[in-house]
Amino acid sequence: MEPTTPIWQTFVFFHLPNYCLSIVIYSMFGRFMLGLLVRPDSKNYIYRWFRLITDPFVRAVATITPSNIGALYLPLVSVFWLMVARLLFFALMYNLGLVPKLAPAAGS
Repeated sequence: MEPTTPIWQTFVFFHLPNYCLSIVIYSMFGRFMLGLLVRPDSKNYIYRWFRLITDPFVRAVATITPSNIGALYLPLVSVFWLMVARLLFFALMYNLGLVPKLAPAAGS
């Protein structure tokens, strides 16, 4: 019997960046939702953590976003661009053959 490589080692170049992008995307949603309830300068430790994770992405998106979009909505605009980046990343990895294949259905 041949030793097999675990799937997490085989596709680590796909799963790790994909997971990191999803963490940032969901943190953006959390920042937006919590931002509806607290002030931007709040001392709430959860809100500060969301800001710590997402501020680099929000600042980058703010440079390309028209100024008439309010600061409250910048996390949502960032989510859009991160989703586009995640989709492009998937397409690139799929074309390179680095995306795991679906297993055939049982009984097929």
